[in-house]
Amino acid sequence: VGDWVGLEGIDWLDGRAAIAALEPRHSCLQRPALANADRVVVVVALAQPSLDLDGLSRFLLSAETTGLEVLPLLSKADLVTQQDLNQWLERIGSWGYEPLSFSLSDSPAIERLRERLDVGISVLCGPSGVGKSSLLNSLLPELQLRTAAVSGKLQRGRHTTRHVELFPLGNSALLADTPGFNRPELPTKAKDLAYLFPEIRNQLKAGVLCKFNDCRHLQEPGCELERSWERYGFYADLISH
Repeated sequence: VGDWVGLEGIDWLDGRAAIAALEPRHSCLQRPALANADRVVVVVALAQPSLDLDGLSRFLLSAETTGLEVLPLLSKADLVTQQDLNQWLERIGSWGYEPLSFSLSDSPAIERLRERLDVGISVLCGPSGVGKSSLLNSLLPELQLRTAAVSGKLQRGRHTTRHVELFPLGNSALLADTPGFNRPELPTKAKDLAYLFPEIRNQLKAGVLCKFNDCRHLQEPGCELERSWERYGFYADLISH
């Protein structure tokens, strides 16, 4: 899904053709299997199920492994107070992201999201039950995708998306829906983990230098990384294990 191909032997009446050529890809994801994606939209719910800091960070790290633009999107904004919503937006913004929030009844928020996704291929990811299919229905009402309620016992949604599919969002924009999953995979190489945190990546780009090239940014001598940011404890736990 997402590949640009050259066709031959086109049968316009039956809507069939043979693939004759595969164009070069500028990106290729393995899970989900998707070519030429430009950004990953990490959808998490503010309530039902409640937003978990570690769970959100794990999904963001998983999205960062793609090397694409990462957009955190907070759903079900109408189920929390405005104060709580603002605190989450500011909190995630301090990590180095530009998050958005929405509720299905907030048309201006849906339009702001549409504007952010107006070019290229965007892929939705996040736990089941956070409202990805409902969001697609709001962006593209003609789809009428099947949705399911969140399990009251487990606070997890039932899987309603079974395959990867692209939907046209505008003249030059496509949106990919993917099967939901509850435990995203984390990077396996410890030396690469630091670059998945914008808090570290931005410092390194700004010229922070450490004494050793393989510095893990823990308590190594000569480490110049500033470590007072909120998720440093989370990073330290991951890198230590």
